[in-house]
Amino acid sequence: MTASYIALGSNLQHPAGQLRRAVAALAVFPDSHLVRVSGVYRSKAVGPGKQPDYLNAVALLETRLVPEALLERLQQQELDQGRTRGVRWGARTLDLDILLYGDLQRKSPNLTIPHPAMAERNFVLYPLAELCEPNFVLPDGTELDTLVRDCPLGDLSRTGLQLHHNGPE
Repeated sequence: MTASYIALGSNLQHPAGQLRRAVAALAVFPDSHLVRVSGVYRSKAVGPGKQPDYLNAVALLETRLVPEALLERLQQQELDQGRTRGVRWGARTLDLDILLYGDLQRKSPNLTIPHPAMAERNFVLYPLAELCEPNFVLPDGTELDTLVRDCPLGDLSRTGLQLHHNGPE
């Protein structure tokens, strides 16, 4: 099994419920085991126009799915939860991104691992750091603690919301 870190975000149609549904879906992905989910963070939208705030979290999923199959499952879950792809960085019911997939470094037309913008996104780094051991090192040799330290918290705030799953531990 490969440790995969998945970013979850939503700012439409009851975001907390969208994230809970996504976590429930991750818990039953084939050939996978949902290990843990970070706390939930509220962030300002990054994108065009006035949008509602986002709720964000990160999940640790152990999986035997190859990255492309995992991406396909994640994108299907987005569609199942009402995601429409229109405006880049627009509001959405659900956004699921592969942040890390073991030590893999890959760039293809459909998938870049590690996620290319995660180092600049506080709403990804802070919940990711909750799930990782101290001194966690990314595939390129960068320490996660360094990225977190260099990425201001800004308007990011941790909510009291927890996303639990009922899958086997």
